[in-house]
Amino acid sequence: MLNEHHIFPSVLVIIENPLIQRKELERDEKFSPATPRKSFDINFLCMFLQFSHCKLLLSENHSTVKVCSSYEVDAKLISLIHLPVKESCDYYSLGDIVANGHSLDGRIINVLAAVRSVGEPKYFTTSDRRKGQRCEVKLYDETESSFAMICWDNESILLAQSWMPRKTVIFASDVRISFDKFRNCMTATVISKTIITTNPDTPEANILLNFIRENKETIPLDDEIDSYLKESINLNSIVDVYTVEQLKVKALKNEGKADPFYGILYAYISTLNIDDETTKVVRNRCSGCGYIVNEASSTCTTCNKDSSGFKSVFLSFDMLIDLTDHTGTLHSCGLTGSVAEETLGCTVNEFLAMTDEQKTTLKWQFLLERSKIYLKFFLSHRARGGLRISVLSCKLADPIEASRNLSGQRNV
Repeated sequence: MLNEHHIFPSVLVIIENPLIQRKELERDEKFSPATPRKSFDINFLCMFLQFSHCKLLLSENHSTVKVCSSYEVDAKLISLIHLPVKESCDYYSLGDIVANGHSLDGRIINVLAAVRSVGEPKYFTTSDRRKGQRCEVKLYDETESSFAMICWDNESILLAQSWMPRKTVIFASDVRISFDKFRNCMTATVISKTIITTNPDTPEANILLNFIRENKETIPLDDEIDSYLKESINLNSIVDVYTVEQLKVKALKNEGKADPFYGILYAYISTLNIDDETTKVVRNRCSGCGYIVNEASSTCTTCNKDSSGFKSVFLSFDMLIDLTDHTGTLHSCGLTGSVAEETLGCTVNEFLAMTDEQKTTLKWQFLLERSKIYLKFFLSHRARGGLRISVLSCKLADPIEASRNLSGQRNV
């Protein structure tokens, strides 16, 4: 019932005919906010339930939940909308989570952080044919520049879509912390007992809000670094097919616009210098922010502002390729990180172990074949001409599919 009506924390609701039961503390993870025929702020209600020995259950047949209309709202409850359900000082900083590492693996804790970016919901089907979705939110605070929080349920994903990057602060109570072996880092996951308060009105949150306002220009946009991590975008949502010429025209029309645009290109990789000793295709990146680090010092000037917590570095593909079709060439397209690994079919370490002859053989597998390439175009003051082109996926194209699209079907 809650899912059907999309009732989030920080919404005023009226709940009728609840059932009150004693709580089994070891087993009860979900919350069911309810109260006899009275309007309440869900955050306040959940705060009460957190410290209560009772739980409130809703029945689809006998209970009702509805959002309060403006004339039904009790003015006294408005101030409760931005109060966390836990003590305002009862939270871990992101830096503390990273520092504690494996000791927090599996623990359920509270987090106060600013929103750095909100990824697009990614849809999938499990092996037993169940539909699912996933959304990754990047958080940050004074102690850590980037920390992933994963949302799996529809409610938290819809709530996350309302957050404004580098303007929104959240207090997330009862998130699960775990160690991501693939990324080699700690992450947070929204679970059924998680309650998120957007822009909490607390002294700690106000300090963090001042921090993000004062450091807005110094903290890099995720668009500047997202290519070293695979972007959380559903490639199936990208359907527009272009030629190189059409992409260049569209890029000119979008000049100066902040929003990125996406497209599919059937083309050949015309420049792929992976066997040239003078061209560096593997670089060290900071595990904290993703920027390329100084090779001489192996330290990140963005994250390591003091000597108290140096971030580790990792090897990542970082190369520029040219893409060519019958209408022209796109120069200096970024092929990096996990996308490059999937494209080349090898990890960084496997690539470094190859001989020059093996690298040349690998290169010609792509120079001779047409590929289906998903691209992202976005503004970047670091790119030549102010526009950066990032490869989101590059795989050998199906000949029939490529021929059909190149002949004019579904072209933009």
